[in-house]
Amino acid sequence: MPLKRRSAKKTEMAVHSNHKAAGTEESKDNLKQTILLAAEPSNKKWKNWWIRTISTLAMIGSFFFILASGHVWVIVMVEAIQTLVYREIIQIAQVPAKARNVRWFKTMSWYFLISTNYFLYGESIMHYFKQIIMVDAFLLPFATHHRFISFVLYVIGEFSFVPGRYGFVFFVANLKKGQYKFQFTQFCWTHMALLLVVVQSHFIVNNILEGMIWFVLPTSLVICNDIFAYICGFFWGKTQLIQLSPKKTVEGFVGAWICTLIFGFLWTTLLMQFDYMICPVKDLGVTAWSNVTCEPKNPVFTSVPWQLPPMWITIAHVLTRQDIQQVWIAPVQLHALVMACFASLIAPFGGFFASGVKRAFNIKDFGDSIPGHGGMTDRMDCQFLMGVFSSIYYQSFIKTYNMSVGTVLATTINSLSISEQLELIERLQTYLVNQAVLDAKAVALCGVDKMLRKD
Repeated sequence: MPLKRRSAKKTEMAVHSNHKAAGTEESKDNLKQTILLAAEPSNKKWKNWWIRTISTLAMIGSFFFILASGHVWVIVMVEAIQTLVYREIIQIAQVPAKARNVRWFKTMSWYFLISTNYFLYGESIMHYFKQIIMVDAFLLPFATHHRFISFVLYVIGEFSFVPGRYGFVFFVANLKKGQYKFQFTQFCWTHMALLLVVVQSHFIVNNILEGMIWFVLPTSLVICNDIFAYICGFFWGKTQLIQLSPKKTVEGFVGAWICTLIFGFLWTTLLMQFDYMICPVKDLGVTAWSNVTCEPKNPVFTSVPWQLPPMWITIAHVLTRQDIQQVWIAPVQLHALVMACFASLIAPFGGFFASGVKRAFNIKDFGDSIPGHGGMTDRMDCQFLMGVFSSIYYQSFIKTYNMSVGTVLATTINSLSISEQLELIERLQTYLVNQAVLDAKAVALCGVDKMLRKD
């Protein structure tokens, strides 16, 4: 019996290596047969051009219509796209699950999507609308115990409107002998989809709530880069960029970067003129036609004078015959250039990652829901990575925290004891000393402990 098992194992390994070698040879043949866009036959090339152009214009038109309809509908759009992308990714793993007769895989995958969305969107709602949630008698218990409820839903998995239990405990109870490795692979695949799709979509929703411009700008930059990468590659593409996506060219990559930089600067100049775009969300019912205002505005939207270097002054004089010493630029326009660089140089690697997944599973597209483009995942692969970057960049370099001294003082007096107030003073003094605002020796001479009344 041991000899038979060993021989069977050797046979299986040999078959696997043969398949691997065959796959390698096939991939090499495919790479050799790849024809760049600029070299494709004219009829086929222009047919694909018009199909992609019409579907792209339709998507852009729908995007602007939803954008004008209000923040709620934009969030619904993001949620719908997230669900479609998640479905396409889970569908890849569902085929082998059916073949192996693994029960409940699809049901558990959708349950994990629901429980994850409950946690993430609950966190966003509590953060941005705490003034509403905290005074509502019905919602207050859900807000107070939100994370515990989310954890229970993930682990035990019970909804009053969903019969049965489908969480982590149910997955472990459903493990079958002989399929452990495959079931754990499916479990990891589901959680990878949750991380790369659902969690990243949560950052995009937060961008919407911080101000529509932080959603529109990064999304538009990726769309612009994608369009000009296709156009530049269509007409001038000669040099292959990366083997994972063989039709991507260096000419398209560089040309799209330059065009996206120009577009980002000009597009931001237009968007910053509208309060509907730059104001954080206070009322989810507003639309593009509502009278939206916010004060004070983030200073990044205020144009400031920038002194030109001597060489630029000379160039400007030669071109315009005028003595231009300075230009007025809003900081957000410079931030847009940083985002444009990320959208052009880094975000495409989200697309290359998706291409790697398609090659690993030997599929051409994730779906066929968008004519000329493939599935929803094929269009959104770069958007998720861009959305996360935009959120982190905004929180790190752009967001301002508007809180008055009066608000802080009222919170301190009403919420802290006397000893805690004194500790706060000491820590604030330490901070100001470390920032070189106060003199350390003066603070040591006039410390809080020395200023306390003896009686």
